[in-house]
Amino acid sequence: MGVSAVQEVDLEIITAQIDAVVEDMCPVAVKTGMLSSPDIVRLVAQKALDYDWKTLVVDPVMVSSPGARLLRDEAIDTYRRDLLPLATVATPNIPEAAELAGISISSSDDSRAAARVINDFGVKYVIVKGGHLEASGQSVDLLYDGDTFTEFALPWINSTSNHGTGCTFASALAARLALGDQIQTAFSNAKKYVWEAMNNAYVVGEGNGPLNHMWRHPK
Repeated sequence: MGVSAVQEVDLEIITAQIDAVVEDMCPVAVKTGMLSSPDIVRLVAQKALDYDWKTLVVDPVMVSSPGARLLRDEAIDTYRRDLLPLATVATPNIPEAAELAGISISSSDDSRAAARVINDFGVKYVIVKGGHLEASGQSVDLLYDGDTFTEFALPWINSTSNHGTGCTFASALAARLALGDQIQTAFSNAKKYVWEAMNNAYVVGEGNGPLNHMWRHPK
């Protein structure tokens, strides 16, 4: 499994989608995903302001697991300027954090430096997902609240069933925040959920396969 093609959605359709949902119900938390162009990033940022979203989880999707580019280069500055200042939490992985911060990341200290830079864009909390930076058999994610760092580590899983791990984490985080978790509890609950979804995944196809999102309900 992988990304073989990308088709941007018209701004009018994105506007209609957001309006249809928000006019029907008031979301407790909102999570963004792949926003491929500067215009789309600006549109979502404006909607966040228009609807006064209180809890906004921004997953700055840039590159798929197999390596397909999902964000135009010119949209990175738009992220920094327009969307990140509105975010409650940003959840970049190592390559995304490096691009947003404008630094290379090859160590835990580098991840901390990147988190500080991203926090300076106005994000309340920054979570740098460490799956691309294996450390002594551990997958270490990093939470920064503007003052202190919190690390959460689980055993590294050597698996090809990793398609959508970042999207799943950000969605789980938004769900836990919507349920009332404080940020550190939501952080640990989301990471444990993704870890179990990988650990209990079925091998599907020849490429990067999906997680088992229903691992709590095995047949």
